[in-house]
Amino acid sequence: MHLNNLSLLNYKNFESKDFEFDRKINCFVGANGIGKTNILDAIYHLSFGKSYFNPIATQNIRHGEEFFVVDGDFEKEERNEKIVCSLKKGAKKIIKRNGKIYDRLSDHIGLLPLVIISPADRDLIIEGSDTRRKFIDGVISQQDKPYLQDLIKYNKVLSQRNSLLKYFNLNQTFEPTTLAVYNEQLSEYGTILFQKRLEFLETFIPIFREQYQMISGGKEEIDLKYESKLKGEDLLSLLEKNIERDRVLQYTSVGIHKDDLSFEIQDHPIKKFGSQGQQKSFLIALKLAQFQFIKQQAGTTPILLLDDIFDKLDENRVAHIMNLVNDDKFGQIFISDTHAERTENVVKDIHQSYKIFKL
Repeated sequence: MHLNNLSLLNYKNFESKDFEFDRKINCFVGANGIGKTNILDAIYHLSFGKSYFNPIATQNIRHGEEFFVVDGDFEKEERNEKIVCSLKKGAKKIIKRNGKIYDRLSDHIGLLPLVIISPADRDLIIEGSDTRRKFIDGVISQQDKPYLQDLIKYNKVLSQRNSLLKYFNLNQTFEPTTLAVYNEQLSEYGTILFQKRLEFLETFIPIFREQYQMISGGKEEIDLKYESKLKGEDLLSLLEKNIERDRVLQYTSVGIHKDDLSFEIQDHPIKKFGSQGQQKSFLIALKLAQFQFIKQQAGTTPILLLDDIFDKLDENRVAHIMNLVNDDKFGQIFISDTHAERTENVVKDIHQSYKIFKL
């Protein structure tokens, strides 16, 4: 799959900008704050219908303007896909595929497989479990539409159950039969999602370990562990057992929305015991494993976005990463970097066609 060209109108710091891309490697170089990452985010926007870096959609509109438009022409399996993503202040975001507006934005997910590696990925290590769950859900959803729909349904029921618990508290009342209906629904969707997460990680973790060993040169032992109360008990029993606790807290305290991933190096949390270089290698391996998993499942080579990944990595690790990328397993790659000379030296060694855009 390839992105042939990209047009930006009032997107972030760009008033109007057009790009035509190489089918293999495209590099954006320039000083910090000039918009390199914004171009990668625009490509991400076309794939996922949202920004990777800013969840507040209207803040992606250029300052002083009323709307933005991001327009891209993709080539996938000898078929052209024209995707337009637009947002006007006070209106709903619109995504068009070949001129037709999607009824549901979720229907677009998975059409254009894409993986981004960015310094913002550090949130996966330093932030709470919600960030890591979103990572798992995001990877699975790109190639499993029923999973995404079940996740949407689970979150809707969860919200309704939480609202009911607040209502009980506010009105000093309790209706166990109404709560039981939500428990049944949460258990139904949650059990399916839990099983699919287990199956996913069974396949994903060996790929991740292999990627890390390739980047680090086999120097360190790392691991990824799935933490869930559903490993010991079914969800319906957990919900029923925690009803009194949930009534006090006024929210649902157990379920797959509380699951987590544990990131470890040498049997210790990487957050506390990993160096900056080790943490960055861990995250890059995680994303490269995501790339390989999606490629296996979808049968399409995802686009790869590398945002400022050379920073804080020693030369050996950079060399290992570029050796991985210098492989026919990878398709089109977009790179951002502050050092033009460093970028050119790296991509020259890959022996693939490339374009460098100096901003």
